[in-house]
Amino acid sequence: MPDLIQRYVDALWGLTLEMSPYLLLGFFIAGLLYVYFPKGKVAKYLGKDNFSSTLNAALIGIPLPLCSCGVIPTGISFYKNGASRGSSVSFLISTPQTGVDSIFATYALLGLPLAIIRPLIALVTGVIGGLVTNSISSPDTKENANEIISATEVALEKGNKIGIMLRYAFVEFLQDISKWLVIGLLLAALMAVLIPDDFFINYLDNEYLSMLIVLVASIPLYVCATGSVPIAAVLLMKGLSPGAAIVFLMAGPATNAATITVIGKVLGRKTLVSYMASIIGGAILFGIIVNEFLPREWFTSYMDHGAHGHGSHLLPHWLNVTSAVLLILLLINGYLQKYWKRNKTSLQKTEQNMAEKTIKVNGMTCNHCKANVQSNLAQIQGIENIDIDLESGKVKMSGDRIDLAEVKNKVEGIGYEYAGEI
Repeated sequence: MPDLIQRYVDALWGLTLEMSPYLLLGFFIAGLLYVYFPKGKVAKYLGKDNFSSTLNAALIGIPLPLCSCGVIPTGISFYKNGASRGSSVSFLISTPQTGVDSIFATYALLGLPLAIIRPLIALVTGVIGGLVTNSISSPDTKENANEIISATEVALEKGNKIGIMLRYAFVEFLQDISKWLVIGLLLAALMAVLIPDDFFINYLDNEYLSMLIVLVASIPLYVCATGSVPIAAVLLMKGLSPGAAIVFLMAGPATNAATITVIGKVLGRKTLVSYMASIIGGAILFGIIVNEFLPREWFTSYMDHGAHGHGSHLLPHWLNVTSAVLLILLLINGYLQKYWKRNKTSLQKTEQNMAEKTIKVNGMTCNHCKANVQSNLAQIQGIENIDIDLESGKVKMSGDRIDLAEVKNKVEGIGYEYAGEI
């Protein structure tokens, strides 16, 4: 048992060493995108039912560091503010598959070929999904796209952009993905220790059967694009085919039960069908292409260097260690800030003549969700103060007049569940 624990710790530390420098770089670029390329100002490029809008949506979505829980409110907001169904679906398909952080993490553990192939797959499947949606859906009758001006963008206009960038990159965004990043690393290290080498070759040697099993397991579950990388790396090391790894890297981040429910509810069943067909068909198609037409060595060469990727051969060891320690400290800081914020009263005392209401909103899973709900509720006349507890889903509002029917319509209109007053 002590030997098993030691092997587990060594595997976990090795994965962390390899990913940390690239993750930190990815987080920094995510902060730059957040400040200098705010997502609320791009909806005007997504408003037509044509190839150009679907392509724009995919190109915009690929570098954005949004996981599937964060991309849903953003994509729905685009649609509500004038984007076509096709471009909305293109954005919803392409965005969660990649992001600057996951691209760097893919390069760290899986090599350059996969780091290039992942965004290309996201681009192709996003565009195809958008075009299919446009072809089977009735034309939208909404007005021309309006710019979405969120509370975040107002803050960017008035605040210190460098401070906002650093806080978003290394606090807010890190908080959003930290849970799934840690889970991904823990699971990957566990699989590295418990799964025998060449497991898939000896026990599941049919590449296409393993592809289907991975697809079925991936669709209902949630795993973020970055958290999926160490798991895929270990599975490849144990003999999983590169095509099946592609299926996991694509279907895992892009689908989960919550995403499927919201898309069906807000965009309609036809749109949901085209969304799922594009992801499932694209995953299988690209899995076959990778297995049949690309050299296997492109995706497994990192195994020649042991359990870790090629990153240790490009970066000095001290940089890997320093980055790993910094990443761990940032993760701890993120959890401590969540704890402190949850245990202090953030809603200031209001005047006695102001109404106060507390409601429950289900479906908020990250800071993007929280900001989306907050900025939309702030648009309702009569609401002056809003305080949201992300963990419990409680939304406290105060103001001269609070119309709960209007609040309900606003919450449900952006894809969340209004669970009533509490």
